Amino acid sequence: MIYMRYSVKVVPNAKKPEVIVIDAQNIKVKVDAKAEGGRANARLIEILSEHFSVPKSSIVIVHGATSRTKVVEINFISNSSHRTAQKRSSVE
Repeated sequence: MIYMRYSVKVVPNAKKPEVIVIDAQNIKVKVDAKAEGGRANARLIEILSEHFSVPKSSIVIVHGATSRTKVVEINFISNSSHRTAQKRSSVE
């Protein structure tokens, strides 16, 4: 498993979602949800999941849950390795 941490600047209540990669560890994400009741955080995870092609369960907000600047950790497990492991466990 490969874990990557990113510093994420969140812009809530945007007209459309967008991921802007600033450099290897810094990302700006425009979120089309208001920053109320955790809606923007949930939408942030959905947007990053789509952008990086990983399951939502592979993304965790490590720091800054109530801030616009967050630290997000993403688990990049290869889908083929995951499927192979599932096949092996179902056969055994």
